Amino acid sequence: MGKSIEEALLSNRKNGKKSLVVYLTGGLDDHFESTVEEVSAAGADVIEIGIPFSDPVMDGPTIQSANDMALAAGATPISILDRVKRIESPTPMAVMTYYNIAASMGLERFASSLAQSGISGCILPDLPLEEVEPWIKAADEEKIETILLAAPTAPDERLPIICEKSKGFIYGVGLLGVTGVREELSSSAIEIATRLKKVTDLPVLVGVGIGTPGQAVQASKESDGVVVGSAVVERMLKEGDPEKVGSLVREFRTALDESVL
Repeated sequence: MGKSIEEALLSNRKNGKKSLVVYLTGGLDDHFESTVEEVSAAGADVIEIGIPFSDPVMDGPTIQSANDMALAAGATPISILDRVKRIESPTPMAVMTYYNIAASMGLERFASSLAQSGISGCILPDLPLEEVEPWIKAADEEKIETILLAAPTAPDERLPIICEKSKGFIYGVGLLGVTGVREELSSSAIEIATRLKKVTDLPVLVGVGIGTPGQAVQASKESDGVVVGSAVVERMLKEGDPEKVGSLVREFRTALDESVL
């Protein structure tokens, strides 16, 4: 195991670098492993692998259609994690999926399967904060970092609790609504980052609604970096070519690096 997600992102912050987390739909096509390796080589600091679920409450049309394609091709949580084991990449990886999948596998078995596949962190966006403890206990046993989300509507008193229970980074949700590429960055992205930075020393990254390198730069001004998903998955769906996905990630990486020069 290399660095944990938290170590990697804190090291970036210490060195004045903005972090880039890239979301890819797991098991989408035959090139999945190569795509992860290309995205790693293109400069992603963490790779977030989506395990498709039939009723994804947080995902917009792009990621939903990628989910549907992966499910139709027979992707399952176990088959995706088996493929993850074959990936050769020094970049720490997290899984993003829904609580139903973790619960139906059994929390201990799910956490253990992640650890055995070389996964460092896990994001379960539909798991309520009030019910997160059993999962955190199972995840901690396997040294899986539980990455929690903070919505722009979260009241001030709730944010420190989210931050206290989170490991790896705090995922500041950039806008209300589902994931997807939008014309402009929502002002709520800057706002949630600013609020979170006041209450935690953990890395704060903003995701949801960041579709262009310019928006990534804007969102990273008040945060430690960004999570980019739909724009990358769109490229996976349209091109299906790992190198072309890697070149898009490189555009985000370059823009973020140049913004701090």
